Amino acid sequence: MTQQILLNSSATGTVDIHAYRKEGGYQALEKVLRQNKPLEVIEEIKRSGLRGRGGAGFPTGRKWEMVATHRESERYLVCNAGEHEPGTYKDRHLLRHNPHQLLEGIAIGAFTIGAKESFIFMNGAFSEEIDLVQRAMDDARRHGFLGSNVLGAGFTCDVRIFIGPDTYVAGEETALLEAMQGREAKPKHKPPFYPTVHGLYGKPTVVNNVETLANIPHILFHGSEWFRSFGTRTCPGMMLFSISGDVNRPGVYELPLGIPLRKLIDDYGGGIKEGRALKAVYPGGPSQAFLMPKDLDVPMDFDSLKAVGSGLGSAGVIVLDDTRCMVEQTMKFCNFFKDESCGQCPPCKMGTRYLHQILEKIEAGCGKPEDLQTLQQLSGFVKGRGDCTVITAAAVAVECSLRHFPDEFESHIKEHRCTMKVVS
Repeated sequence: MTQQILLNSSATGTVDIHAYRKEGGYQALEKVLRQNKPLEVIEEIKRSGLRGRGGAGFPTGRKWEMVATHRESERYLVCNAGEHEPGTYKDRHLLRHNPHQLLEGIAIGAFTIGAKESFIFMNGAFSEEIDLVQRAMDDARRHGFLGSNVLGAGFTCDVRIFIGPDTYVAGEETALLEAMQGREAKPKHKPPFYPTVHGLYGKPTVVNNVETLANIPHILFHGSEWFRSFGTRTCPGMMLFSISGDVNRPGVYELPLGIPLRKLIDDYGGGIKEGRALKAVYPGGPSQAFLMPKDLDVPMDFDSLKAVGSGLGSAGVIVLDDTRCMVEQTMKFCNFFKDESCGQCPPCKMGTRYLHQILEKIEAGCGKPEDLQTLQQLSGFVKGRGDCTVITAAAVAVECSLRHFPDEFESHIKEHRCTMKVVS
């Protein structure tokens, strides 16, 4: 039985502060405030090797250090609880079942970096989770873990919920910060708009997602060496994997980083539905290149997946069986990116639209051989040209499908239909 940290069974399913405290909750915060050594907290986080549980897995301790040591005294901490990536449900799961570990992580982070205020950016579609987190915040304030003079230590921790738009691009940290300042959720150029230097209200800001911050109390309670006893040398700790698609047991599973993809699908996802064969797997949602059956032994961690040309992202694992049409699947994901493009960058605004149009044409049986060359050229041209990863994700999805399943595209064009669908 894999040890659970964030999904501890005795604390899961409740927002009761007493149940959380019974499991050792808020003791890490008490310890941090009692010792009053913020830079030592940062060093412990750095020694743990904790990496952000989303995106590229940036080292959390380094991010905190950049803000804590910045010459600007006005700083902020923002928790990204937007979770807009298709196939990813783990942050929402944590918000619903154990919000106090997040609040404790935020309080520790705010004290450590010297944040003036802290915010939880929540997806407006998460109505139930918003209510649960607000209740947990109220309880934490009543018990002295949030608010003014936390635990009598003279530290004020103001935490507020910001209800953000239910759009994919709002999950990008600079777009998120733009929305929080009353502007449209559109990404900013990096540099100079690195949040650690120029973030909320133009001040140094730490932006971490829910799972990252939820790990903080456990690391400081048990120690960095304990945390490093899980996972791999360069990617230590546990991670929440959201498994969906054509598996028998979809769900959220807490497992060590570095677990083989095959074990994740077979032992935890219950294998492929109806005993069918695996066709492809998106290890980090549709924004990452999918993997083939030959890749099933790859370790599920940031570095190993990057080495094979994909990425872990937020660990939203989408499994496809051999009945899936990859032309249709790629078209659907490109349609998602088209709809979620904020329209700020011309390569993204036009590129996502044209990629989808061509794929839709091929799927409908109206494609021509030259369309495949157009898809390839257009993908290569727009990739990496946006202020965020939307257009790159769309281009990678197309390139990956063309590379691994060219026969399906050619068949659609030659037969003027999808040959994988049964015609009655």
